[in-house]
Amino acid sequence: MHLRLLLLLALCGAGPAAAAFSLSLRGSWRVRSQNRSLELPGEVPGCVHSALFQQRLIQDPYYRFNDRNYRWIALDNWTYSKNFVIPFDTGEWQKVNLILEGVDTVTKVLLNGVPVGETDNMFRRYRFDITHVVKAVNFIELYFQSPVIYADQRSKAHTSYEVPPSCPPSEQEGECHVNFIRKEQCSFSWDWGPSFPTQGIWKDVRIEAYNICHLESFTFSPIYDDRTQEWNLEIESSFDVVSSKPVSGQVIIAIPKLQTRQMHGIKLQHGERIVKLFVKINKNIIIEPWWPHGHGNQTGYNMTVLFKLDGGLSFEKSAKVYFRTVELIEEPIEESSGLSFYFKINGFPIFLKGSNWIPADSFQDRVTSAMLRRLLKSAVDANMNTLRVWGGGIYEQDEFYELCDELGIMIWQDFMFACALYPTDRGFVDSVRAEVAYQIMRLKSHPSIIIWSGNNENEAALMMNWYAIQPSDMPTYINDYVTLYVKNIRKVVLKGDQTRPFITSSPTNGAQSVAEGWVAKNPYDTHFGDVHFYDYTGDCWDWTIFPKARFASEYGYQSWPSFSTLEKVSSEEDWFYKSNFSLHRQHHANGNSEMLHQARLHFKLPQSADRLRMFRDTIYLTQVMQAQCVKTETEFYRRSRSEIVDGEGHTMGALYWQLNDIWQAPSWSSLEYGGKWKMLHYFARHFFAPLLPVGFENNDVFFIYGVSDLHSDRNVTLTVRVHAWSSLEPVCSKTTKVFVMKAGGSALIYKEPVPELLRRCRSCTRRSCVVSFYLSTGSKPLSPTNHHFLSSLKEAEGLQKAHITAVISQRKDTFVFDLATSAVAPFVWLDVGSIAGRFSDNGFLLTEKTRTVLFYPWEPTSKSELEQSFHVTSLTDIY
Repeated sequence: MHLRLLLLLALCGAGPAAAAFSLSLRGSWRVRSQNRSLELPGEVPGCVHSALFQQRLIQDPYYRFNDRNYRWIALDNWTYSKNFVIPFDTGEWQKVNLILEGVDTVTKVLLNGVPVGETDNMFRRYRFDITHVVKAVNFIELYFQSPVIYADQRSKAHTSYEVPPSCPPSEQEGECHVNFIRKEQCSFSWDWGPSFPTQGIWKDVRIEAYNICHLESFTFSPIYDDRTQEWNLEIESSFDVVSSKPVSGQVIIAIPKLQTRQMHGIKLQHGERIVKLFVKINKNIIIEPWWPHGHGNQTGYNMTVLFKLDGGLSFEKSAKVYFRTVELIEEPIEESSGLSFYFKINGFPIFLKGSNWIPADSFQDRVTSAMLRRLLKSAVDANMNTLRVWGGGIYEQDEFYELCDELGIMIWQDFMFACALYPTDRGFVDSVRAEVAYQIMRLKSHPSIIIWSGNNENEAALMMNWYAIQPSDMPTYINDYVTLYVKNIRKVVLKGDQTRPFITSSPTNGAQSVAEGWVAKNPYDTHFGDVHFYDYTGDCWDWTIFPKARFASEYGYQSWPSFSTLEKVSSEEDWFYKSNFSLHRQHHANGNSEMLHQARLHFKLPQSADRLRMFRDTIYLTQVMQAQCVKTETEFYRRSRSEIVDGEGHTMGALYWQLNDIWQAPSWSSLEYGGKWKMLHYFARHFFAPLLPVGFENNDVFFIYGVSDLHSDRNVTLTVRVHAWSSLEPVCSKTTKVFVMKAGGSALIYKEPVPELLRRCRSCTRRSCVVSFYLSTGSKPLSPTNHHFLSSLKEAEGLQKAHITAVISQRKDTFVFDLATSAVAPFVWLDVGSIAGRFSDNGFLLTEKTRTVLFYPWEPTSKSELEQSFHVTSLTDIY
């Protein structure tokens, strides 16, 4: 019998009475289908799909149409089983528990043929007492029920009224009634992802044996006292005391760098006990706070907490403590009805720049540390400071939040409810309460998390009546909404964590929604809270279509991922825009035609007779369109931060939808599955820059706003250049006098009627020229060079086919691409296929004869590999 068991032996004292054993059951298990026609090894953590793939019983689930072909896997009931040996005398232990950190999702758990517990929530930790069942040699089984069948049964059992929606739109090819199961909601499908309702043990599973007492959980919250201007630390630990007599001892808390060392006496009675300790931080020591990326350092302090208890029993916990305050400011604004909606970190108002995070894979066992780091590092490399962990996915793994702490990424954390109404029967609500309490305990010590949000779009779904609910039935659904998110989730959150704000939904009107009984008549009101905004038919170059909201927490446009990304999961017959594969991979209704519609507004569509060339050119153009659309919208939000126009404005957040992809398909993402940067992500690096000039037109007048996220004023100059499409020499250039760019704000810094600008640059017309501009101090640029198109590119006059060459050389771990062009080239796209890495810039407007771009590889590569893979495309290449 092959066993891969990890034995952690912690002898906490002199004799066996003061010992605790932890035995991990990670590793190889047996997995079998209900009728036993399939039985195979399966890794834990893992899932059935991964086990089948690893044994080569199925292909890559992401290949071509396999999401449809492998639907049978989710409809079967699978069993996980394992034989294991306990390497100690079980009779010597007062308590033995089975700990399941994450089970996906509905199971009956048997040990040695005896039922010991059941699970029905993917987001909870389960602990089952097996003291009287465990033996020296054991056999554990988890009988899984198909999540699809379970959800259907729960829906049918809810006979009093429907809880919509029943099923996803047909384009998603998904499963029904996902709102009846506490599982990753997008695993039943979404408009950017496949339906893979997984089954498996997705987190750690172990046996814990102990005497006297055991430390079950440990968490803490730094708290700032405004009155005394002191930092304190609230530490909360939970114990299972199995001794019939009280257990006494001491707790020693040490934070050496803060010269803080405190001792507390404790006395634990029999049963489940919670110990709360309040630690005063030495007020004579200057504490460096944790700041978001771009605003300061992410300073943390090492802390040890040692519990020394009777009988030589001891427990030690180490953690990094970060100090930061967060406030959500909702207050009246001059010259505007409504309320503000913005965040102060450490007392400083911060514009939230970033995107929305979805699960990085349908199969969580495939999400590695390297993958998380690559995606999160790509976010900060694009000048982001915030990600919203979206409510249709999962509460991310510990390492995700640790990386966000380290990188300075603020997290808007949704609870896992999305785009649906939910039941509120006793069993469902009790499970949700346990889920929320556990996640609060697990996550609240992370400074990166700045807000809890009850759900994604459910207030809007209810009040905008997405599901055509009859007016007479509406009170029932409103009551369910308030019951779930206010009377239960909010109550549990406030009990567990009062150090950060809680809102019931996104979008929401915040305080106004509360005033209206927790549901607003119009949750999209631009005068309150946050908004989600999508418009695929309006012209995205027209900034007037965008809402001048307080905070934009979702908005975006689709594009296709690179051919090198698609190629891995498709075959040659799939490589055209209207192939069955292209239609199958598009889960958003009319998505492929909407992309072409938006592109057609300003660009000529590709016309190649070569089918593969046509497909690659169309992919390129969808990325151009997406990048330009999201740029225009984001710049509108950034320049709106300091002004009120017609009662609207003071926008203090722009989180586009979405950062990453769950598989290889068209979506709103800026990072492809695998981490490759789309053109949008390179654009984000510019439009989220800390100092940025933003150009736009209104009534034939060209305006430039300066936007600053900096903490101090800067003396700057603005340079405005006009280039002809037909020449690599600028037609004219103008530099302003030195002026002060105020910290933390936006302001008008340049204004010129377009006819005057064209007269000043005599050979120019709207169609023949383009404007570029940047901020500098002395000769040093302080901002990216931005640009403004005076006409649609399909109407551009003078554009020539650009012959662009690259000479590649190596400089330590980086590669240098020295580019040369024969003509001005818009949207220059450098591609090295599947070689992992990113460029210093890409998708740019090339207006000079030469330019140097760096390539940062993520994995070892060579100059020759890059030369073989390198391909450059600019706009005129697709015509």
